[in-house]
Amino acid sequence: MTDPILTLRVAEVTPETDDAVSVSFDAGEGTELRHRPGQFLTLRIPAPDGWVARCYSLSSAPGDTRPTITVKRVPGGMASNWICDRLRPGDTVETLPPAGRFTPASDHRNLVLFAAGSGITPVMSILRARVQEGGRALLVYANRDDRSVIFAAELRRLTEAYPDRFQVLHWLETLQGLPDAARLAALVRPWAAPDAALLCGPAPFMRAAAEALEHLGVDRTRVLTEEYRSLASDPFAMLTASPAQLPADAAETATVTVELDGRRRTFPWPARTTLLDLLRAQDVDAPFSCREGACSACACRVVDGEVKMLRNTVLEEEDLAEGYVLACQAVPLTDRVEVVYD
Repeated sequence: MTDPILTLRVAEVTPETDDAVSVSFDAGEGTELRHRPGQFLTLRIPAPDGWVARCYSLSSAPGDTRPTITVKRVPGGMASNWICDRLRPGDTVETLPPAGRFTPASDHRNLVLFAAGSGITPVMSILRARVQEGGRALLVYANRDDRSVIFAAELRRLTEAYPDRFQVLHWLETLQGLPDAARLAALVRPWAAPDAALLCGPAPFMRAAAEALEHLGVDRTRVLTEEYRSLASDPFAMLTASPAQLPADAAETATVTVELDGRRRTFPWPARTTLLDLLRAQDVDAPFSCREGACSACACRVVDGEVKMLRNTVLEEEDLAEGYVLACQAVPLTDRVEVVYD
């Protein structure tokens, strides 16, 4: 099994606002960082008593010369303050491969994007990719005031470069107050038939945006949301520890067939073992990040049989109806299960 931990060298640290920076990386020799628009990296950050893992969205588009994350300082936030204050060109950081499902489908050409504060980061990746590919996008971007607008210059450049395909509507709380569903709906009404709508920001903002889209009749299945959560555990610790072993006395109550990267494999599946633990014990490079049922990096689709998830805070009813589950939380309920990683 290949080592999923990647080492990236910091190429540039660019101030975006008084409390946000963009960090661009050069991949080391033999390291390839492929990502889809809207995905994130899980970085290993030094802490007073060891290490912590934190997820940061990529703001660069796939194919850009240097993959880039954008980080906003959080008061009291150990990782964000370390990145903003300490990280310099030439430093190296460890990361897990890009992950996340906050990314539009390839046929989603007409997008409505809602972002607030640092929620612009994955949205910027999606926006850059779509307009470069010939798609259209409307961005509603909420901030406290004009000094807190991340990517202000880049957004102006994009509107000038693609005037027929991109429009940005700024919402400043110091001038307009807090966003509400009725006024957000009025803003996006001319674009009310998008292929997809993507929302990222504080929970109250996303609730207002989702309600606005509902008022406009946008199908919920076309709405994607991204929420930021701090990891309670360290996924790097699992990777650097000894390989996992299946319980010797576990009853092999199921058989699972897994399709990943064009290859189908079948394994016995002990009842008390999660699918992710099983696959890693079998030297299968299954994707994952948080291992807490909170990031969807390990999402896969059950096409036959049934599983139970021990925890789920990220998949919505529409995802569950399509058969998606979290491998880090899935245990078997039927004798045979078939799973596909899309």
